[in-house]
Amino acid sequence: MGQAARLRSVVLMSTTGATADPLAALGSLPGVAESVESVRKAVDRVYGHRIMRRRSNEITSEAALRGARGSAALSGADWALEEVRRRTDFSAEDEARTVGAALRLTAEAGQLLSIWRQSPLRVLARLHLVAAADKGDEVGRPRQDGEPVDEPLVELPLPDAHEVAGRLEGLSQLIIAGGSAPALVTAAVVHGELLALRPFTSHNGLVARAAERIVLVGSGLDPKSICPAEVGHAELGRAAYAAALDGYASGTPEGMAAWIAHCGKAVELGVRESTAVCEALQRGAA
Repeated sequence: MGQAARLRSVVLMSTTGATADPLAALGSLPGVAESVESVRKAVDRVYGHRIMRRRSNEITSEAALRGARGSAALSGADWALEEVRRRTDFSAEDEARTVGAALRLTAEAGQLLSIWRQSPLRVLARLHLVAAADKGDEVGRPRQDGEPVDEPLVELPLPDAHEVAGRLEGLSQLIIAGGSAPALVTAAVVHGELLALRPFTSHNGLVARAAERIVLVGSGLDPKSICPAEVGHAELGRAAYAAALDGYASGTPEGMAAWIAHCGKAVELGVRESTAVCEALQRGAA
C-alpha cells in the first residue's frame, strides 16, 4: 500500500461509512488521549497564572516573537531571540528573509481565524503569499508538476500536483465539516499533511506551522495565542521533528500517534516558555 493510500486509511476513514468524523477517530490511537489531556492541563495552568489577568497582551506578543523565532530555526535560520528582537531589516540575506517571513506569518495568522473554518485553502494561499512576498509569480498558489520545492528539512517523496490537489481538497473538507476531534489532533494533522505534501514551491514548513497555530487558537484551546508550539518543535530539534514526520507520512496508527504526541509535547514546551515569561514579568512587578 502506498503512502497516500495508507494515509487515507487512517486519517480519512470514511470509505466504509463507519465514522462521520474521521479526525476524531484518531483520538482512540494509543497514547493520543493521554497527550490531549496533558496538553489541556498544561494550557489551563498557564491561563490560570495570576499575571495573565493583567498582562495577557504582553504574553501574547512575546509568544508571537518566540514562536516566529522557533519556526525560523526549523527552516534553517536559528537566530538568538535577542537578535530577532532587535533586528529591523530582514531583507539582507537568506536567513534574515526566513526570519522575516516567520514574523510576518505569525502576525498574519491572527487575522485569518474567521476565514479558516469557511475557506482553509484561501487561508493557506494567503499564508504563502505573505511568507514568499519576494518570490514572484509562484506565490499564493499550489505548485505545478516539475516545479522545484525548497524545503531541505523534509526528505519525504514529493507527491505530484494531482495528488496534492486531491489531498488538499480532502483536508479542506474535513476542516469545513468540523467535528469533535480534539484541537491537538486536528492541528497535528493539518501540520503533518502540509509538510508531507509541500504544496508550495517554498516556505512550506513556515506555512504548516502557522496553520497549526491557527487551529490551536481558533479551536479555543489557546484563544490568546500564548502557547507557541513552534518553540517546542524547535526545542525538540530538527532530527526529532523529521523523524516524527516520517511516522505521520507512514500512515500507520503507530506513526500517526507518535506524530500527534510529538506535536503535543511541542505545545507543552511552548506553554513552559510562556509560563517562564509570566514568572519573569511577575518578578519584575514585585
